[in-house]
Amino acid sequence: MKMEEFLVQLDGVSKFYGATAALVDVRLRIGRGITGLLGPNGAGKTTLIKVLLGLVRISAGRGMVLGCSIGRSARSIRQQVGYMPEDDCYIAALSAVETVQLGARLSGLPGREALRRAHEILDFCGLKEERYRQAATYSLGMRQKLKFALAIVHDPRLVILDEPTSGLDPIEREEMLSRIQVLARKFGKAVLLSTHILPDVQAICDEVVILARGRVRMAESLESLNRPAEPAYWIQTVGPAAPLADWARTQGLPVQLDNERRLQLATDDPLLLQRLWQGAEQTGSAIRSVQPAKNSLEAIFLEALEESTHAYP
Repeated sequence: MKMEEFLVQLDGVSKFYGATAALVDVRLRIGRGITGLLGPNGAGKTTLIKVLLGLVRISAGRGMVLGCSIGRSARSIRQQVGYMPEDDCYIAALSAVETVQLGARLSGLPGREALRRAHEILDFCGLKEERYRQAATYSLGMRQKLKFALAIVHDPRLVILDEPTSGLDPIEREEMLSRIQVLARKFGKAVLLSTHILPDVQAICDEVVILARGRVRMAESLESLNRPAEPAYWIQTVGPAAPLADWARTQGLPVQLDNERRLQLATDDPLLLQRLWQGAEQTGSAIRSVQPAKNSLEAIFLEALEESTHAYP
């Protein structure tokens, strides 16, 4: 991407609380699509979000969000950004529609338009008749929908979501991920998804940023992270894979037995894969599935954390 296409640009950003380093020399570019922000507790994710929102002053470096300086134009940034915090944020006595209408009014919409917009967004978020109940009576899933509605009611260019699927049941989780995808794919929003749930990142993100001990340990596209260092196929068999693996070794094929019913063929040559199919026929082995090998995001994440532990005392 060209530099002007990045919505977030951080160069050497550091933030210290006394002698404690929350962020160290963060250099980051975020464009359109969905970017997953991964990191353990204490990695600096919350501080990074506060920096992007202009809520904390940085100790060093410089940054731009939506063309605005994080040091001088914090109000302009927040007018264009939607933020869904991890913690609850509602007035207990208000209903969902009153809460979202208030958010729309605070963003500058007049009363009637704010009410219309509130109903429109609550429809999108899946809050139906319960929108008229007090928010204090809501379940966790309903409160997550309410926070999401508040984050997008003013039609922001950038949406920052902090643990949006935390505590949701499987159906609610899938619905939330689907809505996030609609925001990015259909409406062209840039989304920063801060989460500890790796499958969520794997399911919908275009880019992945791994933060550890205040430093960016990795910033890559999910496509490149999924690409294995060495091309290979995973072969799943119906019965024991050992006879097929033994046959393949006698033919000089680069195979390795992974478990009782799975082996790896270390090549991307379709001719060698075809030979393995022939071997399955000769040995009476039934192949259930063949899949190109992919890197594990979990393994990459743990490796990045391990490198961080050893690199910085």
